[in-house]
Amino acid sequence: MSAGRRLLRVASLAAALGVWQLLTALDVTLWLRFEQFPTVGEVASALADRLGTDVYWQDLGSSLRRIVVGFLLAAVLGVAAGTAVARSRWAADLLGPLVEVARPVPAIALVPVAILLLPTTEQGIVFITFTAAFFPVLVSTRHAVAALGPVWEEAVLTMGGGRLRVLFSVVLPGSLPGIFGGLSVGIGVSWICVISAEMISGEYGVGYRTWQDYTVVDYPGVFVGMATIGVLGWLTSTAVEVLGRRVTAWLPRPVARGAAGPVRATGGGAPAASALRRTPAASPSPAPLGEKEPVS
Repeated sequence: MSAGRRLLRVASLAAALGVWQLLTALDVTLWLRFEQFPTVGEVASALADRLGTDVYWQDLGSSLRRIVVGFLLAAVLGVAAGTAVARSRWAADLLGPLVEVARPVPAIALVPVAILLLPTTEQGIVFITFTAAFFPVLVSTRHAVAALGPVWEEAVLTMGGGRLRVLFSVVLPGSLPGIFGGLSVGIGVSWICVISAEMISGEYGVGYRTWQDYTVVDYPGVFVGMATIGVLGWLTSTAVEVLGRRVTAWLPRPVARGAAGPVRATGGGAPAASALRRTPAASPSPAPLGEKEPVS
């Protein structure tokens, strides 16, 4: 990213903070009421005070632990279930109806279920976090796997490869961009639901502390919690996106405007599937064999 773009992003954030400070300092009351909002200076002072306390870091660690455990479980099981549903008629018939019925239910609405099923509050919050991320990952994986053409699978089978070779050399590498799109959505939804679950039934965590500040009318503390949630969500989403770019570095990527050539390949050696996923101009491919139904 160029220095100009970085400067523009910093300037947009600074402008938003400046507008906030101006509206709250002048107690502007039009259609929106800013007279009860804390100023940027008050929030910054409250944040500085919180940073020096053990409670703040304990809450932050609790929320991060819940997110990491729930999200990793959702990533592994969501990719596995999405691949199975896309590749197997049996899995599609058994799991598909359950997924479509359960997917519209908001994860936060499962708090009573978590309380009834799981012995501790900690496990219940992790369950809510897992559920929030599981369905976006599953659905994105299912669509990414189903969108793969049959040409490369047929090529691997023709050369003597089995189903496991097809899975790990063609299906999973070819689906990685879609999978990481679902992971990026899932981590954001996980933060929404873990904070809500902490507000309802937590004992520690950023969401729990934010709600406690609201009940005692500590509005600067509320905004400290909101800022902390925003920064944590941004950092974790960025981590997922950076990991996705590294894992898919062998894929062709568009060059910046004005550069020569339509695409460029980034990264070093490609995995086994990269040799098969060349463009038609680089390596002639066999004629399409038609759409395949999922195998049982």
